[in-house]
Amino acid sequence: MFGFIATAFEAGGGNMFVILATGIIMLGIIIERAVVLYFQANPNKEAFIKILTKYILTGDLRQAINVCSSSKFPMAKILQAGLMKATESDELVQAAMDEAALREIPKIEKRIGFLAVVGNAAVLMGLLGTIFGLIRAFGAVADADAASKATELAKGISEAMYNTAFGLAVAITSALSFAVFQAKAQQLIDDINESVVTVLNLVVANRDKFGKSE
Repeated sequence: MFGFIATAFEAGGGNMFVILATGIIMLGIIIERAVVLYFQANPNKEAFIKILTKYILTGDLRQAINVCSSSKFPMAKILQAGLMKATESDELVQAAMDEAALREIPKIEKRIGFLAVVGNAAVLMGLLGTIFGLIRAFGAVADADAASKATELAKGISEAMYNTAFGLAVAITSALSFAVFQAKAQQLIDDINESVVTVLNLVVANRDKFGKSE
């Protein structure tokens, strides 16, 4: 496989290195987003809400806040903001969680859109390399002697096809990653919205217990 790649880069010309740079950028975004979306921002929602529900139902607001503060997940930070206002009005609880959501949700969606841009750029750079290869091929046919025309034509067409292939490979990987990460980000945001409503309803129904447990 590595021999094929080396051959492709030798035959594909300088534009192959531009496509390679685009692929490296894409890979960096994929790794960073995978870590964030599948580890740093992906709690066990059911278990987390179950723990909070237990403390809220018993009126232990302080412990519920401690559970949120000890977690690094965006969901926990948003719920913590609301719980810190739990003894105040429903509007203030909602406003606090909305404000925290405006800070945390963009962290989930961050850089996913770049993958679509990288995919489009890879297609265009592959197309550019294809055009360079065809220019070389037709130029060889026009200028070379009869004995070397076939060789030069083959080199130009190889350059064009390698650029097309590698540009499409980067673009397809980028597009698939964009779709997967976008779906995962939406799932996390939906979980946050559901959890916010659940905790807000619990706070409203059990507010009278909070002062008694302090």
